Amino acid sequence: MTRTAIVTGAARGIGAATARRLAADGCQVAVLDLHAEHAADTVAAIEAAGGRAIAVGANVADADAVAAAVARVVDELGTPTILVNNAGILRDNLLFKMTEDDWDAVLGVHLRGAFLMSRAVQAHQVAEGWGRIVNLSSTSALGNRGQANYSAAKAGIQGFTKTLAFELGRYGVTANAVAPGFIETEMTRATSERMGIAFDDFLAGAAKEIPVGRVGQPEDIAAAVSFFCREESSFVSGQVLYVAGGPRS
Repeated sequence: MTRTAIVTGAARGIGAATARRLAADGCQVAVLDLHAEHAADTVAAIEAAGGRAIAVGANVADADAVAAAVARVVDELGTPTILVNNAGILRDNLLFKMTEDDWDAVLGVHLRGAFLMSRAVQAHQVAEGWGRIVNLSSTSALGNRGQANYSAAKAGIQGFTKTLAFELGRYGVTANAVAPGFIETEMTRATSERMGIAFDDFLAGAAKEIPVGRVGQPEDIAAAVSFFCREESSFVSGQVLYVAGGPRS
């Protein structure tokens, strides 16, 4: 059976790698990002590899936009039974410098976005009697200097995930979270630029602190998400898998 998956924040980085991996696994993929045109490259890569994908633009923190996006997926690809809540932003700052807008923006995209997308998609999953929800957390959920907003959001994602597992399990729907450590993406590049550190030096410094001796790649996270989306993972729910090159980095 061909499954339909929605991956949010899938224009680049972890989201794009996850969308490509799920397509390689045989899924049709709705590549969702704030602006549909930003998802064009991911869609093109999937299609070039023989898969089927569409680009969908939506602000995941907007309930009406989410409803419209999911309705479009149903119309064009069929019932979505796999959801990967990956969309996220950074507004890093120390607590005394952090604004209310910095806090609200990060909590809005990460937590409100995951809630709205999950609420919209679970209705289709429950009707099908099968579903997979995978939420992206982070090692920052355990605390990270300058990320009070992001850390709170990612910790919240873990509690949200466990609650979904309790509520949806009886309907054949599992919910799990993947918590990446240091991953080489445009987001981490932006962090190095903000800190005034050359990206290569930033990566090298991070790698020294990771037990396996390297930083992660988006494909490392996509592989973990892929496992949680499989038929074989049906007895795994409410779990948080740290993918960080060690117990924590």
